[in-house]
Amino acid sequence: MTIKVGDRLPSATLMTMTPDGPQPVDTDSYFRGRTIALFAVPGAYTPTCSARHLPGYIEQADALRAKGVDEIACLAVNDVFVMASWGKSSGADGKVTMLADGNGDFTKALGLEMDATRFGMGLRAQRFSMIVKDGVVTALNVEEPGAFKVSAAEFMVGQL
Repeated sequence: MTIKVGDRLPSATLMTMTPDGPQPVDTDSYFRGRTIALFAVPGAYTPTCSARHLPGYIEQADALRAKGVDEIACLAVNDVFVMASWGKSSGADGKVTMLADGNGDFTKALGLEMDATRFGMGLRAQRFSMIVKDGVVTALNVEEPGAFKVSAAEFMVGQL
Protein backbone atom coordinates (compact mmCIF):
# COMPACT_ATOMS: atom_id res chain seq x y z
CA MET A 1 0.00 0.00 0.00
CA THR A 2 1.34 3.44 -0.91
CA ILE A 3 1.75 6.02 1.83
CA LYS A 4 -0.60 8.98 1.65
CA VAL A 5 -1.08 12.39 3.24
CA GLY A 6 -1.98 11.96 6.90
CA ASP A 7 -0.02 8.72 7.32
CA ARG A 8 2.86 8.31 9.74
CA LEU A 9 6.13 7.30 8.12
CA PRO A 10 7.12 3.67 8.64
CA SER A 11 9.95 2.80 11.00
CA ALA A 12 13.19 1.97 9.23
CA THR A 13 16.93 2.43 9.42
CA LEU A 14 18.64 4.51 6.75
CA MET A 15 22.32 5.40 6.56
CA THR A 16 24.20 8.67 6.30
CA MET A 17 27.88 9.53 6.18
CA THR A 18 29.41 11.46 9.06
CA PRO A 19 32.99 12.53 9.83
CA ASP A 20 33.18 9.30 11.85
CA GLY A 21 32.01 7.15 8.93
CA PRO A 22 28.64 5.62 8.06
CA GLN A 23 26.00 6.01 10.75
CA PRO A 24 22.47 4.59 11.03
CA VAL A 25 19.51 6.95 10.92
CA ASP A 26 16.41 5.75 12.77
CA THR A 27 13.46 7.26 10.88
CA ASP A 28 11.31 7.56 14.00
CA SER A 29 13.94 9.72 15.73
CA TYR A 30 15.01 11.59 12.61
CA PHE A 31 11.53 12.88 11.71
CA ARG A 32 10.28 13.41 15.29
CA GLY A 33 9.46 17.00 16.23
CA ARG A 34 10.70 18.55 13.00
CA THR A 35 9.53 19.54 9.54
CA ILE A 36 11.52 17.70 6.88
CA ALA A 37 11.42 18.20 3.12
CA LEU A 38 12.19 14.69 1.84
CA PHE A 39 12.72 13.95 -1.82
CA ALA A 40 13.67 10.71 -3.50
CA VAL A 41 15.52 10.03 -6.70
CA PRO A 42 15.88 6.84 -8.73
CA GLY A 43 19.65 6.97 -8.43
CA ALA A 44 22.69 9.01 -7.54
CA TYR A 45 24.60 10.38 -10.52
CA THR A 46 21.74 9.64 -12.93
CA PRO A 47 21.01 12.38 -15.49
CA THR A 48 17.87 14.15 -14.22
CA CYS A 49 18.75 13.51 -10.59
CA SER A 50 22.20 15.11 -10.98
CA ALA A 51 21.34 17.88 -13.42
CA ARG A 52 18.05 19.09 -11.94
CA HIS A 53 16.63 17.31 -8.90
CA LEU A 54 19.39 17.54 -6.27
CA PRO A 55 20.69 20.90 -7.59
CA GLY A 56 17.20 22.37 -7.27
CA TYR A 57 17.01 21.52 -3.58
CA ILE A 58 20.51 22.87 -2.99
CA GLU A 59 19.54 26.14 -4.72
CA GLN A 60 16.20 26.38 -2.88
CA ALA A 61 17.54 25.41 0.56
CA ASP A 62 17.25 28.92 2.00
CA ALA A 63 13.75 29.42 0.56
CA LEU A 64 12.57 26.10 2.04
CA ARG A 65 14.05 26.92 5.44
CA ALA A 66 12.43 30.38 5.33
CA LYS A 67 9.07 28.60 4.95
CA GLY A 68 9.57 26.47 8.06
CA VAL A 69 11.53 23.45 6.84
CA ASP A 70 14.05 22.32 9.45
CA GLU A 71 15.97 19.96 7.19
CA ILE A 72 16.08 18.86 3.56
CA ALA A 73 16.86 15.21 2.87
CA CYS A 74 17.60 13.34 -0.35
CA LEU A 75 16.77 9.63 -0.38
CA ALA A 76 17.93 7.00 -2.87
CA VAL A 77 18.25 3.25 -3.02
CA ASN A 78 22.03 3.48 -3.16
CA ASP A 79 24.73 2.70 -0.63
CA VAL A 80 25.91 5.29 1.87
CA PHE A 81 29.30 5.70 0.16
CA VAL A 82 27.73 6.56 -3.20
CA MET A 83 25.28 8.97 -1.55
CA ALA A 84 28.09 10.68 0.36
CA SER A 85 30.23 11.04 -2.76
CA TRP A 86 27.31 12.36 -4.81
CA GLY A 87 26.41 14.87 -2.10
CA LYS A 88 30.00 16.09 -1.85
CA SER A 89 30.48 16.40 -5.62
CA SER A 90 27.14 18.23 -5.93
CA GLY A 91 27.80 20.76 -3.17
CA ALA A 92 25.02 19.43 -0.93
CA ASP A 93 27.08 19.54 2.29
CA GLY A 94 25.32 21.73 4.85
CA LYS A 95 22.24 22.12 2.65
CA VAL A 96 20.84 18.65 1.91
CA THR A 97 21.26 15.54 4.03
CA MET A 98 22.01 12.49 1.89
CA LEU A 99 20.13 9.40 3.11
CA ALA A 100 20.95 5.94 1.79
CA ASP A 101 18.23 3.27 1.66
CA GLY A 102 20.71 0.62 0.55
CA ASN A 103 18.33 -2.34 0.45
CA GLY A 104 15.24 -0.29 -0.39
CA ASP A 105 13.47 -1.32 2.83
CA PHE A 106 12.16 2.17 3.62
CA THR A 107 11.19 2.80 -0.01
CA LYS A 108 9.26 -0.49 -0.10
CA ALA A 109 7.55 0.31 3.20
CA LEU A 110 6.42 3.62 1.67
CA GLY A 111 5.05 1.72 -1.33
CA LEU A 112 7.04 4.02 -3.62
CA GLU A 113 9.49 1.57 -5.15
CA MET A 114 9.91 0.92 -8.85
CA ASP A 115 11.39 -1.95 -10.78
CA ALA A 116 14.27 -0.64 -12.89
CA THR A 117 15.75 -4.05 -13.72
CA ARG A 118 15.24 -3.49 -17.45
CA PHE A 119 17.77 -0.66 -17.10
CA GLY A 120 20.17 -2.79 -15.02
CA MET A 121 19.37 -0.81 -11.86
CA GLY A 122 17.22 -3.25 -9.83
CA LEU A 123 14.77 -1.91 -7.27
CA ARG A 124 14.81 1.88 -6.97
CA ALA A 125 12.70 4.66 -5.50
CA GLN A 126 10.18 6.42 -7.66
CA ARG A 127 10.85 10.12 -8.06
CA PHE A 128 8.85 11.85 -5.31
CA SER A 129 8.87 14.55 -2.66
CA MET A 130 7.02 14.99 0.60
CA ILE A 131 6.73 17.31 3.54
CA VAL A 132 6.90 15.42 6.82
CA LYS A 133 5.87 17.14 10.06
CA ASP A 134 6.66 15.26 13.25
CA GLY A 135 6.73 11.97 11.33
CA VAL A 136 3.42 12.54 9.49
CA VAL A 137 3.17 13.16 5.74
CA THR A 138 1.47 16.52 5.13
CA ALA A 139 2.21 16.77 1.38
CA LEU A 140 3.11 14.05 -1.11
CA ASN A 141 4.13 14.54 -4.74
CA VAL A 142 4.81 11.44 -6.83
CA GLU A 143 6.00 11.88 -10.40
CA GLU A 144 4.58 10.04 -13.36
CA PRO A 145 7.23 7.77 -14.94
CA GLY A 146 9.77 9.86 -16.83
CA ALA A 147 8.39 13.17 -15.51
CA PHE A 148 10.07 15.83 -13.38
CA LYS A 149 7.76 18.54 -12.12
CA VAL A 150 5.86 17.92 -8.88
CA SER A 151 8.87 16.60 -6.96
CA ALA A 152 11.01 19.63 -7.84
CA ALA A 153 12.20 22.01 -5.11
CA GLU A 154 10.46 24.97 -6.75
CA PHE A 155 7.14 23.12 -6.67
CA MET A 156 7.63 22.34 -2.98
CA VAL A 157 8.47 25.94 -2.13
CA GLY A 158 5.11 26.87 -3.68
CA GLN A 159 3.32 24.30 -1.52
CA LEU A 160 4.55 25.74 1.77
